[in-house]
Amino acid sequence: MARYLAQIIVVGAQVVGRAFARALQQEFAASQAAAKARGRTGQQSAAASSITGMSLQEAQQILNISTLTPEEIQKNYEHLFKVNDKSVGGSFYIQSKVVRAKERLDEELSIQTQQQKPQSQQNMET
Repeated sequence: MARYLAQIIVVGAQVVGRAFARALQQEFAASQAAAKARGRTGQQSAAASSITGMSLQEAQQILNISTLTPEEIQKNYEHLFKVNDKSVGGSFYIQSKVVRAKERLDEELSIQTQQQKPQSQQNMET
């Protein structure tokens, strides 16, 4: 009886192990494909995320931004920064998150601007 139980456990572990390995391979392949699709901009964006410690999506959620426009970013930043000021009973933690979100979005805007410059130069040459 114990022998059969041990065999069932071993077979079950092998099945789960193979499924996990296959899922890991598929995730790695999907990640590589997404990285190739993003190209150079994706590498710069990932670097900015690691420097600021915040993803682009998280920064957009914090500042309630749907499109990356400097005016909208600045307007939402100023409002949220004032509302969360410690002197008016706000949270210093949330205020610091607002600052980091603005830094991350500003960095993303500069990356997009750098990407648009070479494209506009190529269009002018042709």
